[in-house]
Amino acid sequence: MSAIASFPTAARSLRILHVVPTYYPAVRYGGPIRSVHGLATALVRRGHDVHVYTTSVDGPDNLDVPVGKPVNLDGVWVHYFPVPAMRRLYWAPQLANELKSTVGGFDVVHLHSIFLWPTWAAARAAGRAGVPYITAPRGMLVRELIRKKNAWVKNAWINLIERGTFVRAAGVHVTAEIEADELRAFGWPLHEVTCIPNGVEIPALHPARAAGPYGHLPARYALFLSRISWKKGLDRLITAWQWVPDIPLVIAGNDDEGYQSRLEAHARELGLSDRVMFIGPVADQDKWALYAEARLFVLPSYSENFGNVVAEAMAAGCPVLVSPEVGIASLVAEVGAGKVIDCEPRQLARTVCEMLSQDSLRAEMGARGRETVRARLSWDGVAEQAENLYRRVLRNDAAVLAT
Repeated sequence: MSAIASFPTAARSLRILHVVPTYYPAVRYGGPIRSVHGLATALVRRGHDVHVYTTSVDGPDNLDVPVGKPVNLDGVWVHYFPVPAMRRLYWAPQLANELKSTVGGFDVVHLHSIFLWPTWAAARAAGRAGVPYITAPRGMLVRELIRKKNAWVKNAWINLIERGTFVRAAGVHVTAEIEADELRAFGWPLHEVTCIPNGVEIPALHPARAAGPYGHLPARYALFLSRISWKKGLDRLITAWQWVPDIPLVIAGNDDEGYQSRLEAHARELGLSDRVMFIGPVADQDKWALYAEARLFVLPSYSENFGNVVAEAMAAGCPVLVSPEVGIASLVAEVGAGKVIDCEPRQLARTVCEMLSQDSLRAEMGARGRETVRARLSWDGVAEQAENLYRRVLRNDAAVLAT
C-alpha cells in the first residue's frame, strides 16, 4: 500500500469499519450499543461509508437477524456473525474470516470494548493488512473494576493481549478524561489518546407518560435508569432512601447480572418496599417521558466511563445527581446541570432532599443541562470530532509510510 493510496484527502469520504461484540437490537447490553450506533449513523450523514462487524448474541439467545449478509440499519451496513461456542468471549470464526478477506478495503477500523475476542481478532487482522485502527476501551480498563471482579483472569488478559492491542493502535478513543487518566496509569507507550464524548439523539417531542406503559407511576418520583449492575451504586442509593421522605425512587433497567433480587431484599430490610419501585427494562421510545417527568435523576456509580443516561436526562431537562466517578460528572459540574457529590448514603440523602426542596433551582439546572446537550453533545458534532481523529491517524500513517 502506497502512502498516497492510503491517505484519504479531506475531499474524499472514508470507508470506516466499527467492530463491536454486540449491536442493535441487543439493547440489553446498555450504553455502548447506543453510542456506537449513534456515532455510526452520524458518520453516514457526513457522507462516509460505514460498516459494523458484530455478533448475533443477545443474552442467552440469538438475535432474529440475517447472518452472512449485511443489513442496512439507518444507513449503516451491519454484518452479524454467529457465535458457535465460547459465548462469553464472543468467539465468531466467520467474523475472523470476513475480516481477513475485507479489512484491507477500509481506510480505518474503530474497535469498541476489551476482554472480548472480536476486538483481538480485528486488531490482528487490521495490523496484518496495514490498516490503522483505533481502540476504545468503553470504560472496561478501570483498575478498581478489574480488582473487584475476575482480577486474575483480567490481569492475565491485559498482559498477554490488551497491552499489545493498545500499544499498536494508531489512536485511542476515550469518552471522558477520567477514562484517559485510568488508561495512562498503566504506563503503556500509547499513540494519540483523544477524548470524544458520546452524543445524544434528542427527540423532537417528549411523549406524555400517561399515554405509555408507565402511567401507573406516582406523579412525583426520583429516577434511576441504567443496567441493574453492582457497579452502578444502587446499594448505596437504596440505603440513602431511608432518609429521603415522601418521594418514591423508581429504578428502571434490565437485570442481566441477577442482581435485582439482592437489591429488593435490601429494600425490604430497610422497610422501603413501598417506596423503591423496580419497573424493569424501558424501551427507547418510552424512556424520554420518564426522564422528562422525574423530579431528579440519580446515578451514583462506582465507575462509569461516560454516563449516556445522564446526558439523556439532561437533554430532557431533568436535573441530575451523580458521583465523581461518572465520566460526564465534570461537565455536569462545569455547567451547573446538577450536583456532583461523594455518594456516601447519608450525604447522598441530604443532597437529594436539598435538591427536591428547591423547585426553582432544579428548573434552572434542567434548563442548563438541556442547553448544554444541544450545544456540545449533538451526534453531528461528535461525529465531526471522530472524523478529525480518523484523518489525523491516516495522515500520520501516510507520513510513516513515506519515510
